Amino acid sequence: MQHIDYSLKDNVAVITLNRPERLNAMVPLMRQELAQAVAQANADDHARAVIVTGAGRGFCAGMDMKASDEEKASARPAVMEQATPIRDEVMLGIRESAKPYIAAVNGAAAGGGMGIALACDIRIASESAKFGQTFAKRGLHPDWGGTYYLPRLVGMAKAAELIWSGRVIDAVEALDIGIVSEVTPADELMNRALAMAGTFAAGPPLAIQLSKRALYRNQEATLQEALEFETFAQNICIRTDDAKEGIRAFLEKREPEFKGR
Repeated sequence: MQHIDYSLKDNVAVITLNRPERLNAMVPLMRQELAQAVAQANADDHARAVIVTGAGRGFCAGMDMKASDEEKASARPAVMEQATPIRDEVMLGIRESAKPYIAAVNGAAAGGGMGIALACDIRIASESAKFGQTFAKRGLHPDWGGTYYLPRLVGMAKAAELIWSGRVIDAVEALDIGIVSEVTPADELMNRALAMAGTFAAGPPLAIQLSKRALYRNQEATLQEALEFETFAQNICIRTDDAKEGIRAFLEKREPEFKGR
């Protein structure tokens, strides 16, 4: 792939947005390659957790406005009808994946770039990271899931303020309002993300898969529905070799060694 790097080590897949000279701003080919990388990670039986990050100083600055202008000048406009199927493939691929996704936000995450970070299950930010739903400053409407994810993370009023103002916030404020769960020095970001992903990758995959499904499903469920799904999932997990190993390890006062069965 030209604009996306994909690597796998120790059961952790790393997807790196790789247009550092443009702060990893997206062009059509990059969107297609990102969708391809997400699909590859989801289909890879050796990948039990996934990290999404950016090369260089930025995570993703959203759409490459300069490239868009060049496309219009050459009569090849990047119309939404062309962009949205690929965008939806990326966003739904992350959310519906059975695997934990961690965004390691190393710099600016603006517009659609912030949407990609929000789509991940967990976000860790470097001290230099910045976040902005900057669409309003361009006369545009949020996309890449901003109006879906942001109010669920920060509440309706704060989401409205950030979206309508287009204000860019730093990593500390993002931590304070719940967009990220952790802020680290820049040189420690990937080590921390890899350590967290490694913990998930070493865990019982079926239990993690079902609990990810439950976390998002139960946002819209009644308590009764949530309890019923928990019972359904527990009845599956309790029959697995991983559950037997987890209980045995607890009784033997050692760390469990899950095999994924």
